[in-house]
Amino acid sequence: MNKYSYPAVFTPEKNGAYSVIFPDLESCYTCGDDLTDAIMMAEDVLAYTLYDYERESKDIPVPSPINSISTSGDEFVSYVACDTLEYRKMHNSKAVKKTLTIPEWLNEEATALGINFSQVLQEALLSKIQV
Repeated sequence: MNKYSYPAVFTPEKNGAYSVIFPDLESCYTCGDDLTDAIMMAEDVLAYTLYDYERESKDIPVPSPINSISTSGDEFVSYVACDTLEYRKMHNSKAVKKTLTIPEWLNEEATALGINFSQVLQEALLSKIQV
């Protein structure tokens, strides 16, 4: 699964800033200079945290119902959504060299036609994983 939504607790700080924590996820917190910034930062830290869970094959916790999270003072709870596949595309797109084996005749034909092997492999992999 690549798309997630988790409740976050937003706490107003001095000068219009906000702190944000995700009660369901260990060490998942951030802050922003204002509410808009806090929401953007919350999306980013949520995507990073869940992407890390996916990479390490950790169990991803089930999100708590929003009404089960208690707040105090001016705090409020709101869902924050993220897409870990989009996060990967933006932050983990360095080129990786792969070695492959194909029949010699196929290599000769493709080379004669000026086919870009890397591009063809990327297109085929994207199609195969349905992205």
